[in-house]
Amino acid sequence: MADPSSYRPRPGDIPDSPGVYRFRDEHRRVIYVGKAKSLRQRLANYFQDLANLHPRTRTMVTTAASVEWTVVSTEVEALQLEYSWIKEYDPRFNVKYRDDKSYPYLAVTMNEQFPRVQVMRGHKKKGVRYFGPYAHAWAIRDTVDLLLRVFPVRTCSAGVFKNAARTGRPCLLGYIGKCSAPCVGRITPEDHQELAEEFCDFMAGRTGTYLRRLEKQMMEAAEEMEYERAARLRDDIGALKKAMEKNAVVLADATDADLIAVAEDELEAAVQIFHVRGGRVRGQRGWVTDKVEEVTTGALVEHALQQLYGEESGDAVPKEVLVPALPEPVEPVQEWLTGRRGSNVSLRIPQRGDKKALMETVQRNAQQALALHKTKRASDLTTRSRALEEIAEALDLDSAPLRIECYDISHLQGDDVVASMVVFEDGLQRKSEYRRFQIKGFAGQDDVRSMHEVITRRFKRYLAEKERTGEWTDGADTDAPLAEGSGTDNPLAEGSGTPDSLAGGPGANGSLPDGGGAVFADAEVIADSLKDDDGRPKKFAYPPQLVVVDGGQPQVAAARRALDELGIDDIAVCGLAKRLEEVWVPGEDDPVVLPRTSEGLYLLQRVRDEAHRFAITYQRTKRAKRFRAGPLDDVPGLGETRKQALIKHFGSVKKLRSATIEQIQEVPGIGRKTAETIAVALAQAAPAAPAVNTATGEIIEDEEPDTTGGSSGEPVTAGVPDERRGQET
Repeated sequence: MADPSSYRPRPGDIPDSPGVYRFRDEHRRVIYVGKAKSLRQRLANYFQDLANLHPRTRTMVTTAASVEWTVVSTEVEALQLEYSWIKEYDPRFNVKYRDDKSYPYLAVTMNEQFPRVQVMRGHKKKGVRYFGPYAHAWAIRDTVDLLLRVFPVRTCSAGVFKNAARTGRPCLLGYIGKCSAPCVGRITPEDHQELAEEFCDFMAGRTGTYLRRLEKQMMEAAEEMEYERAARLRDDIGALKKAMEKNAVVLADATDADLIAVAEDELEAAVQIFHVRGGRVRGQRGWVTDKVEEVTTGALVEHALQQLYGEESGDAVPKEVLVPALPEPVEPVQEWLTGRRGSNVSLRIPQRGDKKALMETVQRNAQQALALHKTKRASDLTTRSRALEEIAEALDLDSAPLRIECYDISHLQGDDVVASMVVFEDGLQRKSEYRRFQIKGFAGQDDVRSMHEVITRRFKRYLAEKERTGEWTDGADTDAPLAEGSGTDNPLAEGSGTPDSLAGGPGANGSLPDGGGAVFADAEVIADSLKDDDGRPKKFAYPPQLVVVDGGQPQVAAARRALDELGIDDIAVCGLAKRLEEVWVPGEDDPVVLPRTSEGLYLLQRVRDEAHRFAITYQRTKRAKRFRAGPLDDVPGLGETRKQALIKHFGSVKKLRSATIEQIQEVPGIGRKTAETIAVALAQAAPAAPAVNTATGEIIEDEEPDTTGGSSGEPVTAGVPDERRGQET
């Protein structure tokens, strides 16, 4: 690891002007390329105290061995040079475009004597008209097949064309009327060129002219009693309309625009682009970006613009580009786009109307693309195996942590403090093992103390389960055979649900083989061993190999202290701090920094985010119940159905409070004993203070509101309003 001060240039040597800089490693490979309005000010940011740098920036400057720069005249030139160098050097610390495959375009080779319609990918050629991009090549072929009825342009390859010209026989499309057969002279080069121009005009959105012309010809044919020709024209009109329906009108003003949306988390971002031409969505594309460098949404948009238009010019750059966030500064990027197009380009954020609604659609596509990417990545067995290996290596564990438990604390300004426990086995969620806690040991906000309480309560239950089954007693031999009567020859400790290699205790040998596949235990054996004799699942019976807490050093220390107080020393503990992705371990002053490309870091982040989601959901549910609580909630044995029946019968809690026991008994399902209990509970509950008109001092005799909700016992995933008053943690 290099010391940045060893290659730091003197401030006086760095020019105070626009330019592009390159960091190189000890082997002279370019590892990062950036641009700056002022090279002196920008480079000074890299050579400050390492503790003040973002972890990704810190990794980059300690990997680099030298820095160099090139001065340019304007920020636009810096933008162009940065794009060229990123393409040339592919630096490892710049944003990576993954799955940026070559999208197919519908191309018309207007530079040939007989233009050809075909699917083309890759570098664009001069003299070829392009439409798209499309998500799939079959979508292009479907569209072309419909349009060939009206515009029978050549679609065959050069070899097929020459062979047909030599033999004097056209291909099948020529016989069925979907090709004008220029190969055998059925149409002149000039007429075929004009036909190709009409095809391009139709694809460019100028559809009304051709539809009106065909309709006029159809009517004329019908008047002249040429019914077969009229029927053929009718079918042609239907084919054109069907082709148009494939691209619905989304913007009524025939706008040419590209809409770019970004969905991101701390590690990755999904970029989605909709290409709108003539008010219709003509194409869609997208990719997933590794956030290798510290980057904002505006910077991601700038990278996407470079990727889209770095090699484009003319009409390929639309008049309008709509984005979720503007690059900073925006003027050089807009000037660069204008230069690529040759006329003014508007780069802005849509605020209202159809364009904003379409941008929301693009945003949903980006979010779905990111979720799909994460699902595919998480479900891959080889990837999960590698992630567990990397975690074991980074934390110096004896074996792969095949069971990971993660804990998070959530509250609203110190109220309704709760905690969550989520479980991942073999790198996958095990939702049946999730647990949630209410903090009972104290009142107020103290995440460290809350974490200590939760870990203590969870593992006290684990020790109690062990003591109940006689599997963990003082002085017990951990390597002893199973207790007599366990009813199995499988070397599984009863209640633990795992062989020694999975338990993470002494003698564990669950390391992953060199082949890359994890030694995953048989799921049925584990499931059976986690059940009591009556078949019900045991609670907290299966110990994890790794406990992850959502937080930094204080939370990690609290978790480790709780385990030490219980005498548990064979379970590893670590913490993952939000945003910085730093892994903290007990007793260490510096965090463990996993590589940015690490699958282990990705898995830890998924575990942490799931624990945070589960805790927030539970906290919101409790908050909603508290807000809806009423005096009837304190009546023992009174369920939701009978509470609703009481309110429906009397109309309000106030009228119910003034009712006699006999009147309460009139409600179906309410006996005398229950009526007496209700009357006592309502008499003890203080009525709400009366409302006062502040202008007149008059007491407003309104009925009490219906506050009977809140005890219906809805599940943790029940819908709860998303208002946030204060900070939720």
